[in-house]
Amino acid sequence: MSSPSDAKRRLGQPTLAMLPRIADSLSFLYMESVRIVQDDTGVCAQVESPRGIERVYLPTASLACVLLGPGTSITQPAMATFARHGTSLVCVGAGGVRAYAGILPAQLTTDWLEHQARAWANEDERLRVAIRMYEHRFGNAPTGASLAQLRGLEGQRIKALYRMLATKYGITRFRRNYDPAAWDEQDPVNLALSAANAALYGTVHAAVLALGCSPALGFIHSGTQMAFVYDIANLYKAKVTIPLAFSLAGSTRPERDARVQLREEFRLIKLMPTIISDVQNMLAPDTAQSSPAGRTADIVHLWDPDLGSLPAGVNYSDDLAGDIEIPW
Repeated sequence: MSSPSDAKRRLGQPTLAMLPRIADSLSFLYMESVRIVQDDTGVCAQVESPRGIERVYLPTASLACVLLGPGTSITQPAMATFARHGTSLVCVGAGGVRAYAGILPAQLTTDWLEHQARAWANEDERLRVAIRMYEHRFGNAPTGASLAQLRGLEGQRIKALYRMLATKYGITRFRRNYDPAAWDEQDPVNLALSAANAALYGTVHAAVLALGCSPALGFIHSGTQMAFVYDIANLYKAKVTIPLAFSLAGSTRPERDARVQLREEFRLIKLMPTIISDVQNMLAPDTAQSSPAGRTADIVHLWDPDLGSLPAGVNYSDDLAGDIEIPW
């Protein structure tokens, strides 16, 4: 018979039925200079102040992504709780700028990773996925345009967007500049855009991991562990982060304001379910129509080139052909 403490512990362990789908999760939470710990009540972020230790409890089951900024430390029990809830942890630089590493939730199948890997490994299919990504940005891409032509058209589109927004917000001259070595010398628009893009990368990273895909197997970008994240994030910059950055041209705290406003913008446009749907449609449009978005059961099976998927955890000794010589 189990003890009350055992029952309490089991109730505290989330099941797949209890967990919210990734598409329903809050987008991201950025923290810096705090210590994240697990206590008897839950996971909290704590900081020392003149009033003592102040704590804020975190909605771990509802967070898709936690961005861990400089000065942040986290205990192993807290990390274990995030892992059980499928929350991605992404280590980022100051102000959420630049993502360095992410922790993959474990309770996933490899269905979408396999779709991604097959498409990435086949040059013809990889080209089709890349073209779908450009077509998604354009709305209506020119029929028969090559990948090189689409890259050029995308560059023209972004330049035109910069000019339009600069005129709208009274900016006489704008040039995109990202220089970590001279960070504080950048203008407010560049600071806001870098901070907003980093938050977008973190959110997309969380969605990619939640589907079980590889952030490294990109179709337009390559050569980095974040290649696929950059591919997907670029679907939304012209709609979300670029207009937001220009609107903060007069801000005295453009990085902070970008993160605060972006979180609300993500909620209003329901970005997380949009990312999930778009990733699926980019990789396998036909399969995406019949596949539910979100976390799936942890199913392990065996692969066979002739029979397809076979159940795991089964002893197949009876299937041995009679003429096979046993080597022992």
